[in-house]
Amino acid sequence: MCDLCVINSVKNRMLSRRDFFRASAVSAGVAAAAVATTGAMPAMAQAPAQVTDMTHELYETFPTYGGEQQFFKEKIFDFAKDGFNLYNLTINEHTGTHMDAPLHFSEDGQSVAEIPVENLVAPLCIVDIKSKATENDDAQVTPDDLKAWISANGEIPDGACVAMNSGWDIQVPTDKFRNADENGVMHFPGFHLEAAQMLMEEANVVGLAVDTLSLDFGPSPDFAVHYAWLPSNRWGIECIANLDALPAKGATLIVGAPKFQGGTGGPSRVMAMV
Repeated sequence: MCDLCVINSVKNRMLSRRDFFRASAVSAGVAAAAVATTGAMPAMAQAPAQVTDMTHELYETFPTYGGEQQFFKEKIFDFAKDGFNLYNLTINEHTGTHMDAPLHFSEDGQSVAEIPVENLVAPLCIVDIKSKATENDDAQVTPDDLKAWISANGEIPDGACVAMNSGWDIQVPTDKFRNADENGVMHFPGFHLEAAQMLMEEANVVGLAVDTLSLDFGPSPDFAVHYAWLPSNRWGIECIANLDALPAKGATLIVGAPKFQGGTGGPSRVMAMV
């Protein structure tokens, strides 16, 4: 099928968002054309019916791992004066809802621009540890949590992203999100190294996601999960939002990661379809 034929077919059939989600036959044809030019299609959890935003709104005082401001904006053109609005932005890559690319914790891992696009669309598996996190700020996702998820939901799909839902996203506007003690040590949930190793060894998982500031739990002294996970050319998402809006399985995550040369990550627009 020629490119023009594909375009015309899509225009004729995709008359609304509902048509888009229901037009499975057309989607299959378009997908086949896309595979020919962009590589293998990623796994989809199921045909989607709705989209959920998994991204925190970014603002100047959004909490950061180091505690200092990492996002600045300067308005240099104003509509009333210039006829249009425009800002200069100054931003640390690892601010707000953002991606950790493999290069972040490795010498020669994939930059954010080098991550295969098919790895940015992934079945989403949500491991709920809210009850543990309520009792212990330093709670971690362990192999037992992963085994319990598998027992309840079946095997983790190929190409999946496994997300920790600790309920921590609601703390973003407060000091509790960093939760630093009198010595400056932060306390928030994360993945245990053994859980990351289990996913690397026993499942074909492309990414981890957390609703906190780090893949590692707050008081980690050595970033063990970062150093194990990212150099294997897998990615991470930190400060993800709205995991409570989704089922434990069945959603498909889409990561709108930035694409700039040599990037170690960057603020991302993250969505889930279910």
